[in-house]
Amino acid sequence: MARLANLETEYPVLDSTVRNFCASHGIFSVEDFLIHDLYMLAAFAEQNDSSERLKEGIAQVLSIIDDMHQPWLNGMELLEDAKRNKHVFPTGIQGIDLLLGDGIHVGQLTELVGPSSSGKTQVCLRTASNVARNHMVLYLDTGNSFSPQRIAYFLGKTISPSSAQAKNQFLQKVMSNISCHSVFDIFAMFDVLHQLESYLRCQDGRGGCQMRLLIVDSISSLISPVLGSSSTLGRALMTSAGYLLKKLAHQHNLAVLVSFARVSSVLIINHTVGGEGGSSKPALGDSWKCIPHSRLFLSCDRGSNTYNVSILRHPSMASGKAARFVI
Repeated sequence: MARLANLETEYPVLDSTVRNFCASHGIFSVEDFLIHDLYMLAAFAEQNDSSERLKEGIAQVLSIIDDMHQPWLNGMELLEDAKRNKHVFPTGIQGIDLLLGDGIHVGQLTELVGPSSSGKTQVCLRTASNVARNHMVLYLDTGNSFSPQRIAYFLGKTISPSSAQAKNQFLQKVMSNISCHSVFDIFAMFDVLHQLESYLRCQDGRGGCQMRLLIVDSISSLISPVLGSSSTLGRALMTSAGYLLKKLAHQHNLAVLVSFARVSSVLIINHTVGGEGGSSKPALGDSWKCIPHSRLFLSCDRGSNTYNVSILRHPSMASGKAARFVI
């Protein structure tokens, strides 16, 4: 958490008088407040000549701490939030949308797993093109797989007959709603996600076109390198990345698709590796299992353009349900 010395510009009440008083009690950062007896601190402040100033400073730090955490919600408040904000975004792929009950859910992280060439990136691109008709999309590309030409192709298949000028204007609108960032290591991804978090705080409550879908394609290529040693750091980074994505999805009403996982949905794409007996299992291991809200397994029929999708995990759908689709 932030050091008090770095907060004076934004919070002038935390001036040298307040900081020196805090330092005399071993408090140098916001985190130090959390492990200090605040009743004792307030009692010491009362005995100081600048007691009013010091109490204002203590109240300001407590306000900062409160702002860092969402308030507790009761069941009725959660239900109202789900009705008001946690909608469903169609992917534009009929088989997947029928299987999932209209599409991927806002506020949740949806993960796509499957072997190479099983359609994970194509599902991400198709979903991005569909959501970007009305909302902004952030696409994190970890393997140079983002294809604007493919998105234009998907849009061309769904545009109703109209003039060439109207088609071009529609294409420009949708493409301008998609922001693509190339990220090649997990620390670069953290930088982008923290910038996104700041942006979302500013956009919340405003009108206009808002960020509603976040796609990470593919997250396993960022996480696998940091899991290569016996150190626990890699596993901690993986878990932090997962929970940051879930936090963004829930607090800012994103769908996160992690081609792996919505700005409002998160979709995360996770590769697979060989398991016992020739079966496939997620490459990120058991520590990742509890992070996605939903996990879909993709495969492709050999020698055709027909794909299969089955539910491995879903909060409201039975595991094992399957469908077929063509991209």
